[in-house]
Amino acid sequence: MFLNTKLETSSKSIKVAFIGCGKFVSMFLAQYNQLQKIVIDTIVDINIDNAKNNCLKSGLKFEAIEKINFVNSLEEAIDRDIEIFIEATGNPIVGTIHAIKIIKKKKHIILVNVEADVTCGKYLADLAKENNVICSMAYGDQPSLILEQVEWARLNGFSVICAGKGTKYHPDFEYSTPDTVWGYYGLSKEHAEVESGMNPKMFNSFLCGDKSAIEMCAVSNGADLKCPSNGLTFPPIGVYDIAKKLIPKIEGGLIDFEGQVEVISSIDKDKKDIPNDLRWGVYIVIKAQNQYVKNCFKDYGMVTDSSGNYSAIWRPYHYIGLELAQSIYSIALDKKATGHTKNYNADVAAYAKKDLKIGEKLDGEGGFCTRGKLVTSKKSKQENILPLGLTDGAIVKRNIKKDESIKLSDVDLKLPDDIIKARQYQYDLIS
Repeated sequence: MFLNTKLETSSKSIKVAFIGCGKFVSMFLAQYNQLQKIVIDTIVDINIDNAKNNCLKSGLKFEAIEKINFVNSLEEAIDRDIEIFIEATGNPIVGTIHAIKIIKKKKHIILVNVEADVTCGKYLADLAKENNVICSMAYGDQPSLILEQVEWARLNGFSVICAGKGTKYHPDFEYSTPDTVWGYYGLSKEHAEVESGMNPKMFNSFLCGDKSAIEMCAVSNGADLKCPSNGLTFPPIGVYDIAKKLIPKIEGGLIDFEGQVEVISSIDKDKKDIPNDLRWGVYIVIKAQNQYVKNCFKDYGMVTDSSGNYSAIWRPYHYIGLELAQSIYSIALDKKATGHTKNYNADVAAYAKKDLKIGEKLDGEGGFCTRGKLVTSKKSKQENILPLGLTDGAIVKRNIKKDESIKLSDVDLKLPDDIIKARQYQYDLIS
């Protein structure tokens, strides 16, 4: 907290490097001219011309862009005088490999790449601790913001009953593909992809539930919260009903356990907007531990359930890359992550989005072939389930029916040794 006050008396520059220069990083770049002490040393991207163009579109002047070292690979940047690397490729396998190399070079890393975090995050967090560096979630992404609320609640003696985010979800969206995604958003392909630079696979992931499963997996692993019994349920709930409905079923609510994650939808079963939705925000539900606290909830106008035991706080928006600087300053000035993986509680399991045939190549998160479902890590290990993060490029070895879970034995995988090691490390944590 109070990082800006610390910044006012800090004299050192904070040299950073970005790996990947897509939408999230472009949003950070739009704030860059107003940020103090942060210096972009390097941008790593497979398409340097596109990265430079994104810099220009985000408001960087030509002179500032000329000072940045643009390269195609991490190897060309890893030995430079850089304090913090920001991994933003969105590819879980590539991102994990990058993170391992950076950590072993004793450099800090921020994982905008939540996909890598939920696939191998516990291994990366422990590797970072071993190397005395920080592996942090990215502030601005919803998992970090949820963990901030959880930290506040637990620090002040509250029990966290439920935590999560809002989104626009309907069961029909689960089978959306990159070809159909823009219609659900009410956007044209031209506006979305050409004018705004939006990636159809990534935005389809937001829509079909993959990203929600990924982000709640990150929260479960970062805050030691449980998964729902049968995956996320996406109940349509407005903010003033969060404390009334996101409480245990035995108390008249909708959740399976005290201390779990859940995502709420901004539309109902008829796809109509609900009042006071939390489509872009995050929330937690807390519980009063005694009668005096219950009285305080009432006396100070806090939203509660009918019993007065449960209250909720929420943040209506997340600002994505526009607030990433918080993570950079937290690491550089306080030597603290803005959230990190502490446990291996959950995985994102791969399910067939359509009938899959022998020889078919899977295409990962937000694609045409698979969708993700939040499961416990114990279930993932016991049932030999293929994590969504390992699906891109996997070759199907048997015919798989639509909606069937995909096993590791169902596909041919050509995984790097570091990924195999990281996954086995995590499996070994489960008794």
